[in-house]
Amino acid sequence: MDNRDINRMPDGRADLLCFLVATAAASYALTQEWRVDHVVANCRAWLARHLVSMDWLERVQIGQLALKIAESELLTAGIAVRMSSVQALFTEEMVLNYSSTMIQRMLVLCRERADSLSS
Repeated sequence: MDNRDINRMPDGRADLLCFLVATAAASYALTQEWRVDHVVANCRAWLARHLVSMDWLERVQIGQLALKIAESELLTAGIAVRMSSVQALFTEEMVLNYSSTMIQRMLVLCRERADSLSS
């Protein structure tokens, strides 16, 4: 069975972008390194979990945007991911914890920025 295109998933790009931003910020809080390989692996895992496909160039673009947001835009938006807050970002299944205020704020930012990605 073929995976559905991400364009057919309501808020798919924003949800993926938010997941990548959260995992990149969490990884940085724990390791003090911006890990591109983690973004790539987490993008693949999210797409597989949601049975969604995405063109490789779009995956590169969303990964780059996620790192940019995590590195330079979260703090400007008043979102500070610290080692002590990492666990609250995710559920036990490693999906976004939508009850987290930090995730809710990230999602608003990511919805705005996801519109800048090509469809």
